[in-house]
Amino acid sequence: MNINFRNAIPKDEDELFDLSAKLSTSFKLNKTDFTRIYHEVLNNKDADLFVAEMETGIIGYVLGFHHSTFYANGIISWVEELFVLEDYRGQSVGKNLMVLIEEKAADRGSKLVALATRRASDFYKAIGYDESAVYFKKTLPRADEAGYDSIMT
Repeated sequence: MNINFRNAIPKDEDELFDLSAKLSTSFKLNKTDFTRIYHEVLNNKDADLFVAEMETGIIGYVLGFHHSTFYANGIISWVEELFVLEDYRGQSVGKNLMVLIEEKAADRGSKLVALATRRASDFYKAIGYDESAVYFKKTLPRADEAGYDSIMT
């Protein structure tokens, strides 16, 4: 199996939209927002987006962000999304995508690589990740529907 791992480029947008739609369970993706965000990610110096591709097309991707924190005394790296088509799972595609993120994190001086998941804990444990925390989330209404009063003056 000949798989090429590389940085995502603008022409990958449609294929990555399709893969992202398969990953998303909490939100329904729409192409307009995806296009805007995709190009923001490609131009973000603190983001890495890698793809795994074969002659037939892209079979997986990983999206990671790197940012400074107080608690770690420096940069941490956060994997936001990792997806591999089901037919290619168990063939080190996801592992190799994670290695790319880990290499970029090390190059940036990150103290750790972290992520939140509820679907793939066995995979992450197998590649050396430890369970660390409980994940909480709160879905916010759109800003124009929020009705929040700021406590900042």
